Amino acid sequence: MLHLRLKHALTGFGFAIFVGTALTLSPASRAQADTIYISMQDGIAIGGYDPVSFHTADQPKKGAQDHALMWKGAVWLFHTAHNQSRFEANPRAYAPKFGGHCAYGIARGRVFDGNPMTWEIVDGHLYLFHTPRVEALWMAERTHMIQTAHQAWPDVLDTD
Repeated sequence: MLHLRLKHALTGFGFAIFVGTALTLSPASRAQADTIYISMQDGIAIGGYDPVSFHTADQPKKGAQDHALMWKGAVWLFHTAHNQSRFEANPRAYAPKFGGHCAYGIARGRVFDGNPMTWEIVDGHLYLFHTPRVEALWMAERTHMIQTAHQAWPDVLDTD
Protein backbone atom coordinates (compact mmCIF):
# COMPACT_ATOMS: atom_id res chain seq x y z
CA MET A 1 0.00 0.00 0.00
CA LEU A 2 1.10 3.52 -0.77
CA HIS A 3 0.94 6.02 2.07
CA LEU A 4 0.84 9.74 1.37
CA ARG A 5 0.89 12.59 3.84
CA LEU A 6 -0.49 16.04 3.30
CA LYS A 7 2.58 18.19 3.92
CA HIS A 8 1.18 21.68 3.67
CA ALA A 9 -1.50 23.57 5.50
CA LEU A 10 -4.58 24.43 3.50
CA THR A 11 -4.30 28.08 4.37
CA GLY A 12 -7.47 30.03 4.75
CA PHE A 13 -9.63 26.92 4.96
CA GLY A 14 -9.41 26.18 8.66
CA PHE A 15 -8.51 22.58 7.87
CA ALA A 16 -5.55 22.28 10.21
CA ILE A 17 -6.76 18.82 11.22
CA PHE A 18 -5.82 17.51 7.76
CA VAL A 19 -2.14 18.44 8.06
CA GLY A 20 -0.14 15.31 8.70
CA THR A 21 -3.16 13.04 8.31
CA ALA A 22 -2.21 9.79 6.59
CA LEU A 23 -4.06 8.95 3.40
CA THR A 24 -3.92 5.36 2.19
CA LEU A 25 -4.44 4.53 -1.46
CA SER A 26 -4.72 1.02 -2.83
CA PRO A 27 -2.93 0.18 -6.07
CA ALA A 28 -5.28 0.63 -9.02
CA SER A 29 -5.24 -3.05 -9.92
CA ARG A 30 -6.82 -3.84 -6.56
CA ALA A 31 -9.20 -0.91 -6.59
CA GLN A 32 -12.83 -1.50 -5.94
CA ALA A 33 -15.29 -0.45 -8.61
CA ASP A 34 -16.52 2.49 -6.55
CA THR A 35 -13.05 3.84 -5.71
CA ILE A 36 -12.63 7.43 -6.78
CA TYR A 37 -9.22 8.89 -7.52
CA ILE A 38 -9.04 12.64 -7.63
CA SER A 39 -6.74 14.62 -9.86
CA MET A 40 -5.98 17.62 -7.72
CA GLN A 41 -3.67 20.58 -7.52
CA ASP A 42 -2.57 21.75 -4.09
CA GLY A 43 -5.09 19.39 -2.50
CA ILE A 44 -8.04 21.14 -4.17
CA ALA A 45 -10.25 19.00 -6.42
CA ILE A 46 -10.98 20.07 -10.01
CA GLY A 47 -9.06 23.31 -9.80
CA GLY A 48 -11.31 24.77 -7.12
CA TYR A 49 -14.42 24.64 -9.28
CA ASP A 50 -17.77 23.74 -7.75
CA PRO A 51 -18.64 20.24 -9.05
CA VAL A 52 -22.38 20.87 -8.64
CA SER A 53 -22.23 24.00 -10.80
CA PHE A 54 -21.28 21.92 -13.87
CA HIS A 55 -24.72 20.32 -13.57
CA THR A 56 -26.76 23.40 -12.67
CA ALA A 57 -25.20 26.44 -14.40
CA ASP A 58 -24.29 27.39 -17.95
CA GLN A 59 -20.63 27.45 -16.98
CA PRO A 60 -18.80 26.03 -13.99
CA LYS A 61 -18.40 28.39 -11.06
CA LYS A 62 -15.38 28.77 -8.85
CA GLY A 63 -15.90 27.54 -5.32
CA ALA A 64 -15.33 29.61 -2.20
CA GLN A 65 -13.30 28.91 0.91
CA ASP A 66 -16.45 29.48 2.96
CA HIS A 67 -18.05 26.42 1.35
CA ALA A 68 -15.50 23.62 1.48
CA LEU A 69 -15.32 20.03 2.57
CA MET A 70 -12.91 17.11 2.49
CA TRP A 71 -13.95 14.06 0.46
CA LYS A 72 -11.83 11.22 -0.93
CA GLY A 73 -8.59 12.90 0.11
CA ALA A 74 -9.22 16.25 -1.55
CA VAL A 75 -10.78 19.56 -0.60
CA TRP A 76 -13.88 20.35 -2.66
CA LEU A 77 -15.01 23.98 -2.97
CA PHE A 78 -18.55 25.13 -3.66
CA HIS A 79 -20.02 28.34 -5.02
CA THR A 80 -22.90 28.26 -2.51
CA ALA A 81 -23.88 26.49 0.69
CA HIS A 82 -26.79 24.95 -1.22
CA ASN A 83 -24.39 23.35 -3.72
CA GLN A 84 -22.26 22.05 -0.87
CA SER A 85 -25.35 20.45 0.70
CA ARG A 86 -26.30 18.83 -2.60
CA PHE A 87 -22.80 17.38 -2.95
CA GLU A 88 -22.75 16.13 0.64
CA ALA A 89 -26.04 14.31 0.03
CA ASN A 90 -24.68 12.43 -3.01
CA PRO A 91 -21.05 13.22 -3.93
CA ARG A 92 -20.79 10.53 -6.63
CA ALA A 93 -23.60 12.21 -8.55
CA TYR A 94 -21.49 15.36 -8.95
CA ALA A 95 -17.84 14.28 -8.83
CA PRO A 96 -16.21 13.95 -12.25
CA LYS A 97 -15.85 10.48 -13.74
CA PHE A 98 -12.39 8.91 -13.74
CA GLY A 99 -11.35 10.90 -10.70
CA GLY A 100 -11.16 14.16 -12.61
CA HIS A 101 -8.61 12.84 -15.08
CA CYS A 102 -9.06 13.53 -18.80
CA ALA A 103 -11.76 11.11 -20.00
CA TYR A 104 -10.30 10.96 -23.52
CA GLY A 105 -6.87 10.14 -22.12
CA ILE A 106 -8.33 7.34 -20.01
CA ALA A 107 -10.03 5.89 -23.11
CA ARG A 108 -6.67 5.99 -24.89
CA GLY A 109 -4.84 4.35 -21.99
CA ARG A 110 -3.14 7.53 -20.77
CA VAL A 111 -3.56 9.63 -17.66
CA PHE A 112 -3.75 13.41 -17.98
CA ASP A 113 -5.26 16.00 -15.67
CA GLY A 114 -8.75 17.10 -16.57
CA ASN A 115 -9.30 20.78 -17.22
CA PRO A 116 -12.48 22.22 -15.69
CA MET A 117 -12.81 24.55 -18.68
CA THR A 118 -13.23 21.61 -21.07
CA TRP A 119 -16.04 19.32 -19.98
CA GLU A 120 -19.26 17.60 -20.90
CA ILE A 121 -22.21 16.10 -19.01
CA VAL A 122 -23.44 12.80 -20.49
CA ASP A 123 -26.33 10.93 -18.86
CA GLY A 124 -25.81 12.99 -15.70
CA HIS A 125 -22.07 12.23 -15.47
CA LEU A 126 -19.37 14.90 -15.58
CA TYR A 127 -16.43 14.20 -17.89
CA LEU A 128 -13.37 16.47 -17.93
CA PHE A 129 -10.86 16.78 -20.79
CA HIS A 130 -7.26 17.95 -20.97
CA THR A 131 -7.70 20.35 -23.90
CA PRO A 132 -10.44 21.59 -26.21
CA ARG A 133 -8.88 19.51 -29.00
CA VAL A 134 -9.26 16.22 -27.12
CA GLU A 135 -12.76 17.25 -26.09
CA ALA A 136 -13.63 17.53 -29.80
CA LEU A 137 -12.05 14.12 -30.48
CA TRP A 138 -14.11 12.66 -27.62
CA MET A 139 -17.33 14.15 -28.92
CA ALA A 140 -16.74 12.74 -32.40
CA GLU A 141 -16.86 9.21 -30.93
CA ARG A 142 -18.63 9.84 -27.61
CA THR A 143 -20.36 6.48 -27.15
CA HIS A 144 -17.26 4.48 -28.05
CA MET A 145 -15.04 6.71 -25.91
CA ILE A 146 -17.27 6.31 -22.84
CA GLN A 147 -17.33 2.53 -23.22
CA THR A 148 -13.56 2.32 -23.78
CA ALA A 149 -12.76 4.61 -20.85
CA HIS A 150 -14.97 2.60 -18.48
CA GLN A 151 -13.22 -0.61 -19.59
CA ALA A 152 -9.80 0.95 -18.98
CA TRP A 153 -10.64 2.47 -15.57
CA PRO A 154 -9.00 2.21 -13.02
CA ASP A 155 -6.33 -0.16 -14.40
CA VAL A 156 -5.00 2.62 -16.64
CA LEU A 157 -3.55 4.24 -13.51
CA ASP A 158 -1.00 1.40 -13.35
CA THR A 159 0.45 2.33 -16.75
CA ASP A 160 1.71 5.84 -16.01
